Amino acid sequence: MTDQIPALAFLAPFGTAICLPLVGHWRNGLCRPVAMAAVAVMAALSVAGLWGVYASGEIRYSLGGWEAPIGIEWVADKIAAIMIATICFVAGVSLVYGGVIEDRAMRGRAIPYYTMILLLIAGLAGAVYAADLFNIFVFLEVVALAGYALVGARGGRALMSAFRYLVMGALATTFYLLGLVYFYAATGALNIADLGGRVPGLLGSKAVLGGLIFIFIGLAIKMALVPLHAWLPDAYADAPDAVSPLLAGLVTKIALLVWLRIQYWAVAAESGDPAAHVFAVVSGLGIAASVGGAFLAMSQRELKRIFAYAGVSHVGLVLIGAGQANQTGLAGGLFYLANDAVMQCGLFVLAGVVAFRYQARSLDDVGRARIRNPWVLGAFVVVSLGMVGLPPTGGFFGKWYILLGALEAGNYLAVAAIVLTTLLTLAYLLRILERLFRNGGAARGSGSRSMPFALRLSLAAPPVAVIGLGICGDPIIKALLDSTSGLGL
Repeated sequence: MTDQIPALAFLAPFGTAICLPLVGHWRNGLCRPVAMAAVAVMAALSVAGLWGVYASGEIRYSLGGWEAPIGIEWVADKIAAIMIATICFVAGVSLVYGGVIEDRAMRGRAIPYYTMILLLIAGLAGAVYAADLFNIFVFLEVVALAGYALVGARGGRALMSAFRYLVMGALATTFYLLGLVYFYAATGALNIADLGGRVPGLLGSKAVLGGLIFIFIGLAIKMALVPLHAWLPDAYADAPDAVSPLLAGLVTKIALLVWLRIQYWAVAAESGDPAAHVFAVVSGLGIAASVGGAFLAMSQRELKRIFAYAGVSHVGLVLIGAGQANQTGLAGGLFYLANDAVMQCGLFVLAGVVAFRYQARSLDDVGRARIRNPWVLGAFVVVSLGMVGLPPTGGFFGKWYILLGALEAGNYLAVAAIVLTTLLTLAYLLRILERLFRNGGAARGSGSRSMPFALRLSLAAPPVAVIGLGICGDPIIKALLDSTSGLGL
């Protein structure tokens, strides 16, 4: 049974997405409960998979019984198990929260709306499990197509943002596919483990180098890496509030995880000068993204745009960890990746709740609203502690290991970038915090009794998870170090 968990965890949302139009046609009101049930089943399977991987080692599932590299293989190692659990958590919070604050216009389109959400979740799971570059491409495209539809679901200005997202996504697809062609022409393989034995000795090949550059550009667009990030702020700011936490928490993070898999398990499976150049480039781009994203967040007035640029900045932090060519930085980057998914979900839930209950979408609106709700204030304070990187949150331990990785590599420019990014993150979060606690103006909706239980649960879950990741940080970091121990770093 354990060997089937990757397939079952994928089929829970994917199979439900296929059946949902029939269910919705019979009774439209069942769409949301059925979607939540599918995510709950996936979450239970993710817990079982996490337990199985920790107890017995990685799970390899061959579709149709054809073994890799000829057949299609899915791999559930400790990294994949942690990320699938993260996907389930963010998806669950987003569905609970979205059921309360989703736009009235969306209620008449429940079937396509929840179908797209389930396809997005299934695509993310497939991209995490897939062990070859072509199937990763297929699942990333499922994610992208569902993302385009969800961003534009509200209509109006969101349609233009969705179209811009689509154009950039099509460009990313083109680059990624070109990279696959070059890789396959040079190596005759697309399976990541198989590539790990072939690519390191061919890094002097122009075909391999070209393929690597094209794949990185494609994934850089999908992960919104500076300067290829322009599609993200508008897409996340204009998307329905109900889906912003799901998109912001997961879409760019899984694209980033895919790149880390390729960088370490396929391209840089062995040390050497060509690999060192790859690491140096990735670290430099991470430095630019972390600092640049934080500066851009400082210049924004709308809450969702501030949080969107914060996500851009933290993608850079993960890349700084990944670019140090050591286990410490890589484990820290992977751990921070999971933390950032939870923190981004929490921030966009908070932005949606503040807009829903207080009609506040900008810093000025927040200052006038005089928000006294303890759920809102407590959630923002705890998630902000994680974003800045203070104990006992998981953000502290992720950032700490990234910093240690940079010191271990002697990369003091990266150390300075981490410190500067942290200070800038503290600055733009303090701007929001100051307005949340501002005393002027008339209180509106300050009580917490009238707040629906679903909103209170959605506000409380991410902060609890952020602290929980901090408390459990040591065993998780050890698991990530164990997963990267065979890379020869």
